[in-house]
This record gives sequence, C-alpha cells and structure tokens, in this order.
Amino acid sequence: MFPYWLLFSFFAVGSIVERPSQSWDARRSAPLVLLGAILIALMIGFRWNVGADWTAYVKMFQIAGYTNFSRLLQSGDPGYQWLNWAVQQAGGEFWMLNLICGIIFSWGLYRLAMTQPSPWLAMLVAIPYLVIVVAMGFVRQGVALGFLMAGIAHMIRGGSLVRFVFYVVAASLFHRTAAVELVLVGFGSSRGRLFNTMLMAVAGFVLYGSLLQSHLNSFIENYISIRYNAQGAFIRVMMSVIPATLYFVYRDKMQLTEVEGRIWRNLAVASFAFFALLYILPSSSAVDRLALYVLPIQIAVLSRMPSLGKGEVAARAAVMAYSAAVMFVWLNFGDNATSWVPYQFFFSAAGQPAT
Repeated sequence: MFPYWLLFSFFAVGSIVERPSQSWDARRSAPLVLLGAILIALMIGFRWNVGADWTAYVKMFQIAGYTNFSRLLQSGDPGYQWLNWAVQQAGGEFWMLNLICGIIFSWGLYRLAMTQPSPWLAMLVAIPYLVIVVAMGFVRQGVALGFLMAGIAHMIRGGSLVRFVFYVVAASLFHRTAAVELVLVGFGSSRGRLFNTMLMAVAGFVLYGSLLQSHLNSFIENYISIRYNAQGAFIRVMMSVIPATLYFVYRDKMQLTEVEGRIWRNLAVASFAFFALLYILPSSSAVDRLALYVLPIQIAVLSRMPSLGKGEVAARAAVMAYSAAVMFVWLNFGDNATSWVPYQFFFSAAGQPAT
C-alpha cells in the first residue's frame, strides 16, 4: 500500500500549503501540480498485475498481436483496440499501452484541476477512487474520463461546444458509454442555445449510429437483462451524491461562472438520478458504470469547500480526512482490494507471467 499512500501524501502536502482565500496564484503551483500528474501517469503505466480486470486487458493486448486489424476494431471499443494494435505493431510491451492510457487520463485530470480554486486539493480528492480504482482498474473508462475532464476544462475556460463534441467523440472511442456526457455537459453552454441543441442532436445521432446502436442489445443483455449487480455500487454512487448535495446547499457561495454552474448542476442532478436508478433498474452494474461519468463533480465541489467561509483550515482538513478515509477503507476493506494490493511495479515484476 505504501506507493498509494506516498502518492496521496504528495498531494496532501500541496493541499496544506495552498491558500485560495489569499489569492493563490494557480500558475505558480502549475509546475508542481504537473509533476504530480506525471507521477500519477507513471504509477498507472508502470503498475503490474494491479486492477480487477488486469487479466482481461492482457488478453486483449495479446489478441491484438495476431488478429486482423479491421476485425479487431469490430470486436471492442475502437479507440482502445486501435491503441492495442498500434503498440503491438511498434513492438511495444503491455506496460507501454498502460503508460499511454495513464498519460491521457492524467492530462485530463490536470487540466480540470487547474480550473479549480484549489488545484492541489482537487487532485487529492481524485486520488482514492478516480485515480486508484478507475484509472488503474477500469482502463478504458479511465481514458474516456481523461478526455471528458479535458473537455469540461475547455468548457469552463469559455471554449466552444463544437470542440467539446470532439472530446466526447474521443472518449466514446475508448468506451461507448462516455457519450452520455454529451448531454450532461453539453447543455452547460450558454451561447447559441438553438445551434448548440442542433449540434448535440446531430452529434448524438452520429455517435448512436456509429458506436452505440450495434452494441445496445449486448449492453442490455449483459448489464440489465441478466440482473447483474455490482458489489459496492451503492457506496460508489453515494460518493457522488454527497458532493451533489453540497453543491445545491452552497452553490450561491461558490462564485461559479454561468457555464460552470450549469455543468456542475447537471452532474449533480445526474448523481441523484443514478442513485434513484439503483432502486429502479434490475441491475446495479449498469448504473455503476454510467455513474463514473459524474465523478468530476467530486473534484469540483469538495475542493471548493475550504473557500466558502471563514473556517478554511477546518474545511480543508475535513476534505483531506474524508479523502484519506475513503482510500483507507477501499485498500483495507474493499471487496476487490486484493486486486490492487500490493502495488507492484513492472520493473520489479519483470519476468513474471503477465496474468
């Protein structure tokens, strides 16, 4: 567990030092936060036999070495399958594929964190679940979230919806379910409502026809019809419901721009909707997977708690303690924690079987 806690401690120290209420200049902290993002990418890329789906991803990589390229693209998410094929064609190893995925994820996380008043705390909040569990376990969704977080940061900075659509398309190539973010975030734009609505309708139609339609039946069969339930889905969804509740309680004090307010409002509403769907749909697994795309609300809301009132130090300590508690409980008592513990580096495990 030591490598995980060492990574957590790096951002914890930065979180203690930064003081957004004293006009903290994010540009001054950018190089060190970027260093932290690089450390995250390296831990994702150089891990070995870490993650519940490790064996399945190893098999995907091995199959990509001898399967026809066009057939390979049809057998799974095309972006991830293409990346498998490209690394194989370059004579690369499995850790290289993971490193590329880690870089994409960390790039998106860094971009989103730097749009927040407390980038260090924003990164810290992401470590226990978004980084360790999702990026190191659900690799394709992790890459998809990397693109989506970069897209959200683009929107927060006043970027166009057209470019955001390209981020969603890139994310959907790595996991088709990422297309849901087109609706959740796309309606956050405040410019050209009619044009944006038409653009999202066209983009949604294209995504559905090219990526979703052919796999919709299998999604329903695998996640809903067979009533497959994911262990811990309730807790994971509640982890987004908590910041969603805090958003509605404190949104007037958060000093959000109009676009930011709409984006986090939409993700907050979606968090409550996913919580309700846990009791409506026969399978919690489908909800668990889709709820991954509201995780950025944890970063935005929890990292803003210290800047809402006079008790900044206490609030910052509370957020840090909460994050540490989530990480401690997951690593010690999580149902699948043995797939993450102990953390192994590729270089120390070199020569061992890749399963």
